[in-house]
Amino acid sequence: MADTGTPFLPFALPEIGEDEIAEVVDTLRSGWVTTGPKARRFEADFAAFLGDASLHCVAVNSATAGLHLALEALGIGPGDEVITTTHTFTATAEVVRYLGADVVLVDIDPATLNLDPAAVEAAITPRTKAILPVHYAGLAADMPAILAIAARHGLKVVEDAAHALPTTCGGRLVGTLASAATVFSFYANKTITTGEGGMLVTRDAALARRARTMRLHGMNRDAFDRFTATVPSWYYEVVAPGFKYNLTDIAAALGIHQLRRAYPFQRRRAEIAAQYDAAFAGLPLITPPGPAEGDTHAWHLYVLRLADDAGIARDRFIERLFGAGIGCSVHYIPLHLHPYWRERYALRAERFPHSQRAYEAMLSLPIYTRMSDADVARVVAAVRAALGAE
Repeated sequence: MADTGTPFLPFALPEIGEDEIAEVVDTLRSGWVTTGPKARRFEADFAAFLGDASLHCVAVNSATAGLHLALEALGIGPGDEVITTTHTFTATAEVVRYLGADVVLVDIDPATLNLDPAAVEAAITPRTKAILPVHYAGLAADMPAILAIAARHGLKVVEDAAHALPTTCGGRLVGTLASAATVFSFYANKTITTGEGGMLVTRDAALARRARTMRLHGMNRDAFDRFTATVPSWYYEVVAPGFKYNLTDIAAALGIHQLRRAYPFQRRRAEIAAQYDAAFAGLPLITPPGPAEGDTHAWHLYVLRLADDAGIARDRFIERLFGAGIGCSVHYIPLHLHPYWRERYALRAERFPHSQRAYEAMLSLPIYTRMSDADVARVVAAVRAALGAE
């Protein structure tokens, strides 16, 4: 409960409908609850959603797993470098370290908060093997520039699209661009959810095969193939020391129906973002940028920044919102501030002025499909009161 006695409005809640519930129940009754027919159906549905028959979709138990599998399949290893943004969740970078390679963190564009292509190009060395852009908050990174840099230097691009379903870039859905692989997240607070889960998307058949093998202990046949065959088919071979990254059919059952609602979900999120934009006009706030003309922003996050003349520190502002019963968060504490990354690579905040400045001023407001217009109005009122604008 808030100090006012009104119910607390959470920062995020998933929207699970009767179709999802019925599909999960059907899965439980089927007797096949781990990776099987529902996971394969979800993969096929996801490829159909992206509308590109050349794509391979590999369902995994998290976007972190998908990023790890993609980089492993590309042969990233000790001695290699992968460039990514400091302004992200640690999962984006930690997968590089799983493979013994080094992370090179660079700054962001101060307007979009996405990876700065110029900073990427300046960071390339003979050891650089890949670029890992993040579509921050659901706004597409500058993929034409990033892909052009990669082509000039012979580098692979793996997109962290955890926030980016259904985001478009240049009129094309993220997941259909010219990257080596794209990885989506279906965590509980994402634009669609399977509770925990992710999807690796690639046009590279060899990369997809390697990811499918490595997601389940390096076995060359998964359980669904072995246990549903009509002739004895118990034999398999372990061809590599793999991982345990498969998505269960229970989770995939949620995803099948969540995917069908991706566009309605996006439209509601966009409506909420537009209400916020209109309500905050004229206040000492920096509202998040919208998409380029003709493109789609997934609006996974609505990241507000306090202007220099706001007259209140960010942390105090958040305290006032929580006092009014409004859940909010910060996305993200930049990696250069975390002890592991800071100490391993001797990072200093002055090397990342745009990320550091944004972090010190930012907070993320609730934006999810279960919010009513009254909930949105309540958030707006709390923001105005916290600023002393009421």
